[in-house]
Amino acid sequence: MQAILLSNEEVAKRAYQIYEGGIRQKVETEENIGKMVIINVETGDYEVDETGLQAARSLQEKSPYARLFGIRIGYNVAASFGGVMERVSSDFRYGD
Repeated sequence: MQAILLSNEEVAKRAYQIYEGGIRQKVETEENIGKMVIINVETGDYEVDETGLQAARSLQEKSPYARLFGIRIGYNVAASFGGVMERVSSDFRYGD
């Protein structure tokens, strides 16, 4: 199966739409705050783990050419280099 050609911006937009469309309600629990959710933007499949590495591997085993996108659960950024990662409020919506 051939991958869908999407720009980085389109991948991010799709991932946030999928996340807000149902994944967020399932994964945003106290025990998952700070973990990574990796989303296959073509199928909507997702996996959660501490760093996102095993989740990405698992999704790529199912779909080797998948476009994947990671979101840190409960935060507005996935990683911070020299800055501060801030928690988002429960009513925060990605892509607003």
